[in-house]
Amino acid sequence: MMSAVLVIVISAMGVWAEISNGSCKDMLQGYLTGQLSSALGAYQVEALRREFKSFTDQIEKSVKAIKEKIDVQEIRETKNNSIVYTRWGKKTCPSNAELVQSGYTGGSWYDHKGAAVDPLCLPRDPEWGIYSDGDNGGRAFVHGAEYQTHSSPGYLRTLYQHDVPCAVCLRRNRSVVKMFPARKTCYKGWKLEFHGYLMAGYHDHQAGTMYTCVDEHPDTLHGGHADKNGRLFYQAEARCGSLKCPPYVEGRELVCAVCSKE
Repeated sequence: MMSAVLVIVISAMGVWAEISNGSCKDMLQGYLTGQLSSALGAYQVEALRREFKSFTDQIEKSVKAIKEKIDVQEIRETKNNSIVYTRWGKKTCPSNAELVQSGYTGGSWYDHKGAAVDPLCLPRDPEWGIYSDGDNGGRAFVHGAEYQTHSSPGYLRTLYQHDVPCAVCLRRNRSVVKMFPARKTCYKGWKLEFHGYLMAGYHDHQAGTMYTCVDEHPDTLHGGHADKNGRLFYQAEARCGSLKCPPYVEGRELVCAVCSKE
């Protein structure tokens, strides 16, 4: 008799594995009642039903506890996430971020056809591998960078031909960072890291460049006020046509914001 009951219970556990909705207990109880009613008396069936309910209640508690542990772990993993971004035009990071490196902005020469488009944040303490000093035309070149803000409005004009610093910043408890052009505030759910002005290379120079968000209050490098060129930073302004005006305005300088999200 007991072996028959055991077979039925094992079969019922197979049904349990296939059922994922909230009524699994009722369905299994009905299944057991129908299977056992012919082999056991009503009293025995009722006793088994109570035992089975206690058993399934315990399983539900265990599943709930496991789910809560998983949720807590996911929260911890999110909190352990970090992002890194470059604050162009500054030597320091915002107060909510850690300074990884304060350095010099570099890049390709402004008028080279084969120029690299991305700017670099170069460290103040470079290291070297295998090298051969001296000029060699068969290389890519890395130059410093200057502000080209002679036609910019306000205080930005005073930065003209000064060299450009940069800072690499670590922000903890964040999972993503993005630069938003034409914004100085962040959208809902995002946190502001810094905002400033959108800059890039001059439109008629041969070298391609990337749009870069330079801090609203840029720093300069000591001893770097000279017309040595290199990678050049010009303010970007809107041009109407395929760009919709309004909301954009012809010839107006564009801002930018760097925002992060948990």
